[in-house]
Amino acid sequence: MVRAERVHKRFGHVEVLKGIDLAVAPREVMCVIGPSGSGKSTFLRCINHLEKIDAGRLWVDGRLVGYREHGGKLHELKDREVAAQRREIGMVFQRFHLFPHMTALENVIEAPLRVKGVGKQEARARGTELLERVGLGDRVHNYPNQLSGGQQQRVAIARALAMEPKLMLFDEPTSALDPELVGEVLDVMRGLAADGMTMVVVTHEMGFAREVGDTLVFMDDGVVVESGSPRQVLTDPQHERTRAFLSKVL
Repeated sequence: MVRAERVHKRFGHVEVLKGIDLAVAPREVMCVIGPSGSGKSTFLRCINHLEKIDAGRLWVDGRLVGYREHGGKLHELKDREVAAQRREIGMVFQRFHLFPHMTALENVIEAPLRVKGVGKQEARARGTELLERVGLGDRVHNYPNQLSGGQQQRVAIARALAMEPKLMLFDEPTSALDPELVGEVLDVMRGLAADGMTMVVVTHEMGFAREVGDTLVFMDDGVVVESGSPRQVLTDPQHERTRAFLSKVL
């Protein structure tokens, strides 16, 4: 579903990604861990072309992301073509980015209405179903300021699912939440994994990575230091840098 080959990204003189090679199979849950500044979030944003890569190749479901290749050279797609690719990739951010003047249901149905041209009745029925799925069936008419952080993040997940994506990206989705609200968001993500959604999750929740992840990737300083099954990486890391990081977070 996702394939990265020698992906590089720099901001000015700072090289943030230094040649990332990764592959995510359909229905796989890949969890990515590592210290702040290691390039985790940047890599996630490259997958849906929110950040443009400087070298290498990225594919989602067999299609180059953000570019077409002709004569061995990459040519950037037009904005409309990039937007069409993004419709199939859901993303949930650290901050919820909900529209404050819209109810939970209105937030969820906005993209299907405007981007996919779904009829209002169909969109509302599907949006209500999704909010029920994330445990917010009784909050459809609440505005974001009437919801807790965990509830807002669950609305954000429902909003991403409303576009029926083939891939979901999560950028530390629980890091902005109070500790007692983390579990309700992780429960929704567990449900998605059980339903077979392909997911790439940047997280600090090691218990979730151990329980739900199929693959655990440790990144540091813009490179993949180690990857493997969560149980293997967490209990028997092969690299000193991985051991040093885990000793501080476990």
